[in-house]
Amino acid sequence: MDKQRKNIIDNNEISQIYSFELGGYSQKVLIEGKSRENPVIITLHGGPGTPIPFSVGCRGMFPLFTDNFIMVYWDQLGCGINNYKIDDNFTIKTFVEMTCDLLSEVRKLFPNNKIYLFSTSWGSVLSALVSELKQNEINGVVACGQIIKDLFFNDEVIKTLEKSNIPKNKLDIIKRTNSDNASSKELQLISSCLTKYTDAYNNKNGRKSPMSFVIKGLLTSPDYKFKDFKAIMINGYKGNNSLWNELLKTDLTDTLSNVKIPYIIVQGDTDIVASTKKVKELVENSNNSNLKFYEVKDTGHFPGADMMEKIFEELSNIVR
Repeated sequence: MDKQRKNIIDNNEISQIYSFELGGYSQKVLIEGKSRENPVIITLHGGPGTPIPFSVGCRGMFPLFTDNFIMVYWDQLGCGINNYKIDDNFTIKTFVEMTCDLLSEVRKLFPNNKIYLFSTSWGSVLSALVSELKQNEINGVVACGQIIKDLFFNDEVIKTLEKSNIPKNKLDIIKRTNSDNASSKELQLISSCLTKYTDAYNNKNGRKSPMSFVIKGLLTSPDYKFKDFKAIMINGYKGNNSLWNELLKTDLTDTLSNVKIPYIIVQGDTDIVASTKKVKELVENSNNSNLKFYEVKDTGHFPGADMMEKIFEELSNIVR
């Protein structure tokens, strides 16, 4: 760990790993911030099972955020420092309950602070459902890559792939697949094709996030062992089907249309994984003043540098 990172950690009023019982499982959570008086941001990462960019291994890595907020970094059960086999008994509700437990534990530590959620992709499913259940305990949400419905299997994805250089045999397989018959093999195929042939995940014209910085920071983390770093990608979600089966059939239209707390959705303009078009339509049709939408140009589903700047801006705005 370099001197600059050590100084950042030393200057934080709080920088500590906690062990919480979440959903009946003991899990490690990093809480870090320059001042105990700052608003709290609980981060809900994507995947399921991909704790990037914010994870328990990120102590001292994001001073822009920890100088302004108390950041709560949770590697959800099954990945990172909380690696665990996620079998098909796990459901979306299981992780909603864990998130509610985390919210309760954080509230005990900071009874007078405002608490917000920041979510990405799969985490946005959790933030939507938890904000419905705990609207009196959460002050607001900023979500990136918000999932609403028709994940992967929709006309927008097919039309975009048809305009790409995807081989016909692969496109034919995708066209024959739907949310009822999709196996992990077909899901991997459609994901890899969207990555390779479209800007759905990463926009080729956008400013990239400094992934080398993140990887180096995690490898030199004072809290991660190499097995924890490895479990960012190869982890307990391998072989799990139950969560994806639910996700493909999820429809959060009513939940999001009726949010009772400030809920800001930030989307990349070429994101068709969690369709930006659908998000924009939902916000415009909801007539709900709590629901806001912002679009970031030259950005796909994965947050690039411009998206991270917009996320910080909207987190700063929502806590004012």
